[in-house]
Amino acid sequence: MSSQLLDTAAPLSVPVAEPPKNRLTRQEALKLLLDEPLLSLGLQAEAEKAKRFGSDDPVTFVIDRNVNYTNVCTIDCMFCAFYRPPGHEEAYVHSFETLQPKIQELVDMNGTQLLLQGGVNPELPFSYYTDLISQIRAHYPELTIHGFSPTEIQQMADGAGYDLKTTLQKLVEAGLSSIPGAGGEILDDAVRQKVSRKKVDTNGWLRVMETAHQLGLRTTATMMFGMIEQPEHIINHLFRLREVQDRTGGFTAFIPWTFQAPNTRLAKLGHMATGEEYLRVLAVSRLVLDNFDHIQSSWLTQGLKLCQTGLYFGADDVGGLVLEENVVTQAGIKDETQSLETMVKLIHKTGKDAAQRDTAYNILRRFAR
Repeated sequence: MSSQLLDTAAPLSVPVAEPPKNRLTRQEALKLLLDEPLLSLGLQAEAEKAKRFGSDDPVTFVIDRNVNYTNVCTIDCMFCAFYRPPGHEEAYVHSFETLQPKIQELVDMNGTQLLLQGGVNPELPFSYYTDLISQIRAHYPELTIHGFSPTEIQQMADGAGYDLKTTLQKLVEAGLSSIPGAGGEILDDAVRQKVSRKKVDTNGWLRVMETAHQLGLRTTATMMFGMIEQPEHIINHLFRLREVQDRTGGFTAFIPWTFQAPNTRLAKLGHMATGEEYLRVLAVSRLVLDNFDHIQSSWLTQGLKLCQTGLYFGADDVGGLVLEENVVTQAGIKDETQSLETMVKLIHKTGKDAAQRDTAYNILRRFAR
């Protein structure tokens, strides 16, 4: 593939549009989530998507790899089966030299996005992160380095004694391209205090993202539901994101998925959201987040069939052809390994064209049916 890539080492500019008129209120959104007939809800979400993209736009995906640089974490989330406490026999911290073969494999497959994901490891100095990014950028200048959750970034700032702006500026100078929406879970402290009380709170998570947007860094936003939250908490999450997006325009996409309970301490408390609940949240997300361009349907967490169905409930993207994933798979989810051929086929079977994109949603390659 010979597509011209963006200069992802530089922050992207973030235009902010006027908020749409006649927006859904919280009460209207909650009623849709709870009471609207499922197919009617899907049709409304598809109509909203068509306003933005038309009816002929392809479904997009990115070729990426999730690289876990450490599994050491002290945050102790009840829903996580990935982390290990400091000193555990299975704990690790990887150097660039250890990670390089994985990164090279991504590049060899024409991948464009490298997701750096780890735990909150208080033993790592800030220089570890900047050195790691700098080495990746020096060896692979074409890659988008999509790295670190708001909780990880806040820990870096606290450990180094920097404010958030300075911390993010130094990460950008080292080569960071964008920030994933990891650790969002439910952006309502009534939930966060029960399942992840050591993480940054709702305002802290949003503050990291808004500061990043002010510096020109694009980020994604996520939601993990099906734990102990109520429908009202889901709606609160969506409206908090919409409010930040009104101010900054810095979110590229929203990605909801359901809590994967096996092997976690929350397994007996989570209610394991159904496929219908997932489609309802997906559709309501498209309707509430009228200032987000992209809504993702997840094959990794929801399975291939439900992911395909989500493309008729407001989603325009299926995430990544993920070469490696170790966080949700640790929770017992089946890893339905994808190839380029099967990813394209997954989309084509829905009656839609497919396209490979980069992190900023620039189309790199189209695959017509």
